[in-house]
Amino acid sequence: MNNSLLQLLGIARRAGKLALGSEAACGAVRAKRAVLVLLASDLSPRTVRTVSAVAEQTGTKAITIRSTMDELSRALGKRSGVIAVADRGFAEKLLALSTLSTPSPSSILSKEE
Repeated sequence: MNNSLLQLLGIARRAGKLALGSEAACGAVRAKRAVLVLLASDLSPRTVRTVSAVAEQTGTKAITIRSTMDELSRALGKRSGVIAVADRGFAEKLLALSTLSTPSPSSILSKEE
């Protein structure tokens, strides 16, 4: 669907900058390692609520992208609907490529480390 976004996710995975799956992503968010959380468009409402609540508690941006879990699994080599991004550079570019949500990339830069 969004080839550039999926390709960048693949690169970020190979660089070791992603936490895949709701448990791993929530763990990265709680440990304040995550800068951004991406949610698949076909993720269950319960999972969206759970992950969004954890992200909100820590001030981490969570957005829904147009890609489905199947599309993400093809790009990442693992089936996952929740992805935590642990690198600001990747997070900014992924936000820019995201078409469902249009937050400002500078919004994640204002977060203190």
